[in-house]
Amino acid sequence: MLKIAYHPIYKHPLPEGHRFPMIKYELLPQQLLYEGTCSEENFFEPSFPEDHHILAAHDEEYYKDLVSLDLSKSAARKIGFPLSDELVMRERIIADGTIKGCEFALENGIAMNIAGGTHHAYSDRGEAFCMLNDQAIGARYLLNSKLANKVLIIDLDVHQGNGTAEIFQTDHSVFTFSMHGKGNYPFKKETSDLDIPLEKDTKDEEYLSILKKTLPKLLKQVQPDFIFYLCGVDVLESDKLGTLSMTLDGCKERDRFVLETCYNAKIPLQCSMGGGYSPDIKVIVEAHANTFRTAHEMYE
Repeated sequence: MLKIAYHPIYKHPLPEGHRFPMIKYELLPQQLLYEGTCSEENFFEPSFPEDHHILAAHDEEYYKDLVSLDLSKSAARKIGFPLSDELVMRERIIADGTIKGCEFALENGIAMNIAGGTHHAYSDRGEAFCMLNDQAIGARYLLNSKLANKVLIIDLDVHQGNGTAEIFQTDHSVFTFSMHGKGNYPFKKETSDLDIPLEKDTKDEEYLSILKKTLPKLLKQVQPDFIFYLCGVDVLESDKLGTLSMTLDGCKERDRFVLETCYNAKIPLQCSMGGGYSPDIKVIVEAHANTFRTAHEMYE
């Protein structure tokens, strides 16, 4: 059965007018249930992970300062959310959703997290709505538990996974692949194991052609026994914070190809949703829902 991490804390209250569309975390599971793609049985509620799982990917001093809300003003400002106990609780619970998702993926072939994809979180700092790097924490959990030997992280958010690249820059058991907008934040990129920067206004045909040539080769080269997929929908033409020009159908085909490639290769897959900032919330929810619909069709 397809298992999906969700907790009500995912929808965190923000100041009026904040550009982060937090309501999507409430609307997305409602939509999946309403249309019958998912049932209540598909969802599980994560809790708090043990600290040592988080510290496998993050610096102890940074984590201690984050939990105690003792970050400097400039460090807190870079995160982009007003810092609070509830916000940090939320981030820890999201990470637990990905850790538990890893276990479900090993059992069922796939697991998903309604939130997550916090790839701008470095080992020692947070940035751009990211404080704890959920898929980096999940990868270290698998490796340290001897549940995987080689991990591939596929990051198709429009923004480069700079924090993920930094965390694994000297760790050859994790291969980081980021395909992103060349002119997008972060303006100072880190070095992933494979970076594919895309020109402004890249459309479906070119995007999908590059992806379909690259991913099968990567699987042969890396030979992972576990894959993380960060499926941000900020690649859409309508996205306020993106520079690419993909359609909803193109984004859905992207997800179908990634999921089908992993399914056919029989490699367990954990998906975190990543970004999406189109002005119309219905477009964001529809794009994310397509990922779950595709997973349901393929794995159920």
